[in-house]
Amino acid sequence: MGVDYNQVGWFEIPVSDMRRAMDFYEHVFDVTLDEQETGELKMAWFPMKEDEIGAPGSLVKGKGYVPSDRGVLIYFTSADIEEACRRAVEKGGHVLQEKFSIGEYGFVAMLRDTEGNTIGIHSRT
Repeated sequence: MGVDYNQVGWFEIPVSDMRRAMDFYEHVFDVTLDEQETGELKMAWFPMKEDEIGAPGSLVKGKGYVPSDRGVLIYFTSADIEEACRRAVEKGGHVLQEKFSIGEYGFVAMLRDTEGNTIGIHSRT
C-alpha cells in the first residue's frame, strides 16, 4: 500500500492581522495572495495550480483561528533560503534558525512570522 502524491492537501495558517500577514507572506515568497471571505472567515489563498503535486493553502482570520509557535509546522519551498530569510526580517519576521543542512534532503531554516507562527523554509540547495 502507498500513495503516489503528497499527503497534505490543504493548509491554513491562523492570523490576527490579515493585511500584515498578507504583506509578510507576499514579500517573503514573492507571490500574490487572493483575498476571500467565506462566511465569517477572512482568507488569503496562496497561488495554486490545479492537478499539480503539492499542497495549496491559505491564511485564515476568524473565530477559533489563533496564531501559535507551538502548532503544526509548515515548510515552504524556496529556491533561495537566505533571500527568503532576509525578506522575512524586512517585514517584521524573525529568523529562529539560519539555514542548515538536513543531509541528502537539502537545507532548512526556521522563521517566526508577523503573527507569531513558526514556519520552515526548505530548499534542495
